[in-house]
Amino acid sequence: MEASADAKLLANVQDQMTRLLSQLQDLDELRDELDDEEYEETKADTLEQLKEFEKSLKTMAAGKTTLMTDLSRMKLAVQAAISEAFKAPEVIKLFALKQPTQLREHMDQIKRDKMLGKKPAEKSNSEILECIMALKKLGESLTPEETQFLQENQTRAMSMFEEVDEDEEAKVG
Repeated sequence: MEASADAKLLANVQDQMTRLLSQLQDLDELRDELDDEEYEETKADTLEQLKEFEKSLKTMAAGKTTLMTDLSRMKLAVQAAISEAFKAPEVIKLFALKQPTQLREHMDQIKRDKMLGKKPAEKSNSEILECIMALKKLGESLTPEETQFLQENQTRAMSMFEEVDEDEEAKVG
């Protein structure tokens, strides 16, 4: 019975997280259609919801050790969204849902868009870096090219994300 309840709780938590991260992604995609005030207000509201969600995750993680790994990963994704260590909602979502294959596909699409001139190099490089950081946090093996890109482009925000994760691991361990 408890395993079933845990599975249902985890599914509900994932649904809530997906909804909030999709809301951030939609907001990012519709940025040009919104006036500045509407955009900032909606973003602030979504970030506030993410903060409340993070509090719930902390409470759940403290009481349910069987869900610890999944909840910790989701909590880390929510913290990344709140701290804006990751700017691309799609990357946050794929990280939170533990989808490394889709992260690599997303990274390949970013590289194609960069080569075709659809996105500025700076924005493309930032999103590629986010994908690589997410892959690393998921425990995926990085290619030598990804490792080099990471070393050359890691920012302070990404370093802070690393520190948050290490703090979480210390608490769990």
